Amino acid sequence: AAFHILLALIEGERHGYGIMQETARSSDGRVNIGPGTLYRSIRRLLTDGLIEESDERPVPELDDERRHYYRLTPFGLRVARAEAQRLAAIVRTAQSKHLLPQPGVVTLEGGM
Repeated sequence: AAFHILLALIEGERHGYGIMQETARSSDGRVNIGPGTLYRSIRRLLTDGLIEESDERPVPELDDERRHYYRLTPFGLRVARAEAQRLAAIVRTAQSKHLLPQPGVVTLEGGM
């Protein structure tokens, strides 16, 4: 959940529900973070300094003042990059063991 939250904040600040929506959208619905997991993870990410609460608000007339907005810290961005690189290395290993197709290689099923 923590990595998905960091990914959701890469493009800018979001409130909790916005993080949940972006996670579901970017994963084509395969990942759905519930409120309990979301806010527990947010607390941990805040404590660890990977995200911070933002004082900036969108247009006040269009926003609910009870919402809390979060953004990545520079440290959070470095951690997200490192985790993405780690996951990419795992995918390359799976490809080398023929568990996943190599990029650009057509499989017998006709996929790429």
